[in-house]
Amino acid sequence: MAPPGEFDMSRRDVVASATAAAALSTLPAGARADAASGDRPVLARVWFTINGQRRELELDTRTSLLDAAREHLHLTGSKKGCDHGQCGACTMIVDGRRINACLTLAVMHQGAEITTIEGLGQPDNLHPMQAAFVRHDGYQCGYCTPGQICSGVAVLDEIRAGIPSHV
Repeated sequence: MAPPGEFDMSRRDVVASATAAAALSTLPAGARADAASGDRPVLARVWFTINGQRRELELDTRTSLLDAAREHLHLTGSKKGCDHGQCGACTMIVDGRRINACLTLAVMHQGAEITTIEGLGQPDNLHPMQAAFVRHDGYQCGYCTPGQICSGVAVLDEIRAGIPSHV
């Protein structure tokens, strides 16, 4: 317990609070009051371009980008592994950067350009990274492979763009 006058918050508490504040700031004023009361889910209309197609959804504002893709758009290539951002199975490319889709809310990506494993290539026309994974047996059980491939594609793009990616 923190001494009087000091805050006792973990890093996780700070991130959760900041995420909630960011999500609430995207809502109209009337919806904010409903969200604060907790009486019912707050729905928001969100659109983004995913794998080259503009998609518009009405979602509970608490829906992660991963759940929006898997449950609402039926893009099941990205996997839900740990649901804590540690395993990378959910990695997607959002506006050219790799992210853990389980840790971000869909409403935070209004207008974003999103690429999932399905958007990189198809069995008859593989992306070079996908082909390399097949050629060199880069997959293990295969569950995390989509996230690894998306991460690999994005990190190479980040390096080309001069973005420090801490490889």
